[in-house]
Amino acid sequence: MASDLDIARAATLRPIGDVAADMGIPQEYLEPYGKNVMKVGLEAIDSMADRPKAKYVVVSAITPTPLGEGKTTTSVGLAQGLGKLGKQAVLTLRQPSMGPTFGIKGGAAGGGMSQVVPMETLNLHLTGDFHAVTAAHNLLAALLDNHLHHGNELDIDPRSITWPRVLDVNDRALRQVVIGLGGRADGVTRQSSFDITAASEVMALLSLASDLDDLRSRLGRIVVGFTRSGAPVTAEQLQGAGSMAVILREALKPNLLQTLEGTPALIHCGPFGNIATGNSSVVADLVGLRGGDYVVTEAGFGADMGAERFFNIKCRASGQSPDAAVVVVTTRALKAHSGKFRIVPGKPLPDELLAENTDDVEAGAPNLVKQIENIRLHGVSPVVAINSFPTDHASEHETIRRIAEEAGARVAVATHFSDGGAGAVELAEAVRDAAEEPSDFRPLYDLDASLHEKIETVARRVYGADGIDPSAEAAKQLAAYEAAGFGTLPVCIAKTHLSLSSDASLTGAPTGWRMPVREVRVSAGAGFVYPIAGTMRTMPGLSRHPAAHAIDLDDDGEIVNLS
Repeated sequence: MASDLDIARAATLRPIGDVAADMGIPQEYLEPYGKNVMKVGLEAIDSMADRPKAKYVVVSAITPTPLGEGKTTTSVGLAQGLGKLGKQAVLTLRQPSMGPTFGIKGGAAGGGMSQVVPMETLNLHLTGDFHAVTAAHNLLAALLDNHLHHGNELDIDPRSITWPRVLDVNDRALRQVVIGLGGRADGVTRQSSFDITAASEVMALLSLASDLDDLRSRLGRIVVGFTRSGAPVTAEQLQGAGSMAVILREALKPNLLQTLEGTPALIHCGPFGNIATGNSSVVADLVGLRGGDYVVTEAGFGADMGAERFFNIKCRASGQSPDAAVVVVTTRALKAHSGKFRIVPGKPLPDELLAENTDDVEAGAPNLVKQIENIRLHGVSPVVAINSFPTDHASEHETIRRIAEEAGARVAVATHFSDGGAGAVELAEAVRDAAEEPSDFRPLYDLDASLHEKIETVARRVYGADGIDPSAEAAKQLAAYEAAGFGTLPVCIAKTHLSLSSDASLTGAPTGWRMPVREVRVSAGAGFVYPIAGTMRTMPGLSRHPAAHAIDLDDDGEIVNLS
């Protein structure tokens, strides 16, 4: 099969104006960016308010292996498959981060015959939204250090500062830095750090903002640290929120592209899935919900991560309710959850993992069953999508089908990678049927519950823990946040994505464990509190042979080796 880049380049794209017209977006709210991309003005949301609302479908997965299990490709395939049923689907996805694109993961445009195009544009800058987030975030960091330099009128405790700097590059050398070295004119010397741009709170709040006024308010609420007396210090107090909003004004508008089969795709924002929501923007969904019959959106990592945050954070922010949820599964991932195999990015899969073995599938199946349960906990109808690989065996698919149906889910085998929308018709039919069931959507916890109760509810009911064990410092922080008025916020637990538990080495659906909470932070602008269970890398590093070594221009000036 040809490479993703070759397939994307060979595609004949529809005029992007025609794609927008299919959604019914008024021409006056469209802003062309080159030939094949448009930004959509937020005024389009109100102008389309009298149209019927689309069915709302979120795509999640079982706990993934380090290779990922194809959620983006499945989301694209499903949207195209719905088109084969005569339905107008709109796809809403996160924008890829260039750090992983030039690292080992590669881009995030889908794959094979289920891609968003133009692929190069999507994976490299797009319309510059990530750069706007980087600039806005770092402006606030500069204003903070400038405030310290000019006398620290707010009496900020430098040891309490939680606002790093960000960059959209994988660079481990920037994880811990010392700034302000040199003379007195070079600022206050202190230890700081860099995160990747996708981990910025600015990215998270941009994805959750409903309009420009909401964005401006959220920026003002960002907490950068605390005074020596323990009071939170905000971006508003540093007089930075207005300038940040100016930088982000255009970035708040979602970007319209298309799939290989001409399905509309709104690509917007890219918050990290470990410490933030891991979902695309609220405004993209609001546009899509009035522009088609179905909105297909993807939530990062497994259903315990992105889907849980979709349900309990994003849907609260948007006021929308999902009609169905897809759980993507692969035979190789279920076999990995048997605990018998080790999968390493960049290395071939073990031969034994690819051999026909339904016992290994059965051994890893508790993870699938728990993720189906996590969807049903929120009152949403689950559909299991078996993302089929050429190395799969029919007996293994039948085993997955039986297990999933016994757990109360619809099941479909999808070959969208090789067959595009035609390979996702069975999945599209299952999603259509699930979305027609009466919705009983409900968040998992009440916002009036204490922060401790919320964290414990997610840990017990979603992760399968026996309880939580906050450190003394975390308990102190929880009390301080409650006292400061942050107690009514939802929680976004930062933990490993490689296990249902907080321990990446535990496969399947672990039981008999307790979740440690070593630290708690607040993303007041984004609107959530995030407890930290384990060590989270918010600035990735590069492998010995990253993709950046191979990506280049050929003699004709065309990009090569982008994946």
